[in-house]
Amino acid sequence: MVGTVGGPLMLLKKRGQACLIASGMASLLVLMMVLYSNRSRHLQGASSLRHDYQQLGRPLFRLDPDWPRAPEVFTGQVFGVAVNQHAGVVYVAQRGDNVPKVLVFTTDGDYLMSWNTTTLEMPHGIFLADAASSNPTIWITDVGNGPYGHTVKQYSPSGKLLQVLGTPGKPGSKLDPLQFDQPAEIFVHESGEIYIVDGDGGMNNRLIKLSKDLQVLWMHGEKGKSVAHFYIPHSVTVDGNRRVWVADRGNKRIQVFNSNTGEWLGLWDNCFTEDAPYSVRLTPDKKYFVVVQLNTNQISMLNAPPVGRIGQCSVVSVIQLAEDVKPHLVDLDLKTGDLYVAEIGAGQAQKFTPFSLAGNFF
Repeated sequence: MVGTVGGPLMLLKKRGQACLIASGMASLLVLMMVLYSNRSRHLQGASSLRHDYQQLGRPLFRLDPDWPRAPEVFTGQVFGVAVNQHAGVVYVAQRGDNVPKVLVFTTDGDYLMSWNTTTLEMPHGIFLADAASSNPTIWITDVGNGPYGHTVKQYSPSGKLLQVLGTPGKPGSKLDPLQFDQPAEIFVHESGEIYIVDGDGGMNNRLIKLSKDLQVLWMHGEKGKSVAHFYIPHSVTVDGNRRVWVADRGNKRIQVFNSNTGEWLGLWDNCFTEDAPYSVRLTPDKKYFVVVQLNTNQISMLNAPPVGRIGQCSVVSVIQLAEDVKPHLVDLDLKTGDLYVAEIGAGQAQKFTPFSLAGNFF
């Protein structure tokens, strides 16, 4: 009896062990497939400039790899980007022969249209003004040397030219504040006041403030390394405390001015020993400046100082992009906090969304 029962029991034990071994091998095979799949996706992403980046310091943004949904529409060198947070629209300025100079997307990534305008030669900076109104406009600085260059132009959202500041085709002579020489960027305050940095390598090195009716209110216009002097002023923004922040590219520093009087308030240079600031923008919560350094392929988040204090800059977080991406100018969606980056080397614009370990950051 014992021998008769023991045979089947041994057989069942062996079958059970075989099943366990087979099950374990199957689980191991599935795990290897998942790991291989993830590894393959990682390698594919790393080989693409669209997905290769690192976060240094406290992470504030993460890449949205699905924006835009049709990246093939980028056909030139992408220099600037501007966001209408109320309409959910993004304008991207690009350069090149026989390419549309402005591409229009939704903030969700859908491609809408391009501007078929012949009035733009070499767009540099782009800014969306009056976003909350029924008549928002897009301002673009043109650094071209042809018949339309050395100007600042205002367009409708569909690309209709509305007005031109400067003398088309004629570089400035330093005497006329509204005669530009490769104007780099424009910032239009919600009050209607206009700030222009004029001098992306041209004769002029100026910061100009205009009233809403285009009267010169104050100006700093000397080339040099002294305070309130510039060498290639490249980007400008205004914070909530009425301070004007200028990326003084050639001098590797950011200079700060009182927006009402033009008085010099201070400068930051300790964060820019390796590379110059190319773009400066403020996050919607007014807590951080987003600063681009093109040659090191970095986007840095710096603490915004309180009113009455400039001090030295303090880096909170860095997005390290792939080599040769060459980020140039940026803009932020003031509703969602999304960051859009114009990249010359990669020939594209990318979107980064804000986050923190505790949830939404902004």
